[in-house]
Amino acid sequence: MYKIKILNNISEVGLNKFTAEYQISGDFNDEDAILLRSENIHEYNFNENVKAVARAGAGVNNIPIDKCSEKGIVVFNTPGANANAVKELVFAGLLLGSRRIYEGMQWVQTQKDNENIAKDTEKQKKLYSGNELMHKNLGIIGLGSIGVQVANLAIDFGMNVYGYDPFISLANAWNLSRNVHHSDTIDEILKKCDFISLHIPLNDKTKNILNADTISKMKPNVKILNFSRDGLVDTDALLKGIDSGIINKYITDFPVQKLIGNENVLILPHLGASTEESEDNCAVLAVKQTMDYLERGNITNSVNLPDCSMEIYDHIRICCIHKNVPKMLTQISNALSASNVNIENLMNKSKNELAYTMVDIVNAVDDVIINKIKKIPGMIRVSIYNDKND
Repeated sequence: MYKIKILNNISEVGLNKFTAEYQISGDFNDEDAILLRSENIHEYNFNENVKAVARAGAGVNNIPIDKCSEKGIVVFNTPGANANAVKELVFAGLLLGSRRIYEGMQWVQTQKDNENIAKDTEKQKKLYSGNELMHKNLGIIGLGSIGVQVANLAIDFGMNVYGYDPFISLANAWNLSRNVHHSDTIDEILKKCDFISLHIPLNDKTKNILNADTISKMKPNVKILNFSRDGLVDTDALLKGIDSGIINKYITDFPVQKLIGNENVLILPHLGASTEESEDNCAVLAVKQTMDYLERGNITNSVNLPDCSMEIYDHIRICCIHKNVPKMLTQISNALSASNVNIENLMNKSKNELAYTMVDIVNAVDDVIINKIKKIPGMIRVSIYNDKND
């Protein structure tokens, strides 16, 4: 029986995917895995049983990745599960920034007692004239699941789309419209684009990627959309850019106190993935990935370990999380062969400083063999799966 600790409200559509072999509660102290959304667990005291943390969403800033890696805990996220929801909201932001829709609606709300509203509307509406998206230049920084969908939809709207992502995956490259111009540098986007939309993760390299220097290179009256992460934009530099006239509008999904009340800033209360469909999709994917790992040792969409999966095997599987160092495979193989254990299938993949090895065998293994593998220098966690996946 597997114990899953729930730290946030998770869609029932996803939780219902757990089979009868799973217990779900928010009160476990000996859980096998944790399922969460935005709960901050940087100070969480992980028990020795925890093998996985699954984030029903894309961002993992609320999870101590390094700490989990040290303990051999696989951290999953659900990239792409909320992509459509965010894409649609980004386009709402584009329209809000182009057509002064919000400003016009605000005025209408002040006219409840105006008996001449129809006549006055005709006079007032000229204050809210805007621009169409067609033929405008949209620059997208980050061509992941969301960035690609935004780019493709923008092409359908008749926009000229520039995309920058030196690390674009093969899958996303295949899904990207051939009409998207591939920018070799961010500077090309800064200089040419009327709109700039951010779709990159927040880390040490991307923090404040829009700063005084990059803003100074932008086309005058540019509109910036940030539906990715707050820390990508230097708030003080942004405000100076607005005051100087470089930035016409900043549309974001992240409330920042300094920006509230600025007429050139449109702030949404973090609604990017707040749709029933998105929450269901993220929960379903998080649950499926967690079950596949706990039952079979397969890893998909982990942020700290490589994707590594083998077909279902009906005998015994040994899975090892270890440091990405030389001769690790040799030592694992030697520990098995020394006890006349034959390897039927093997897979090894690495990601940065960590590696993952899956070994399928026919013979039964005892604690002596497993302890030999556990004692290999650099070994972090060893898990055994048999034909009943227990």
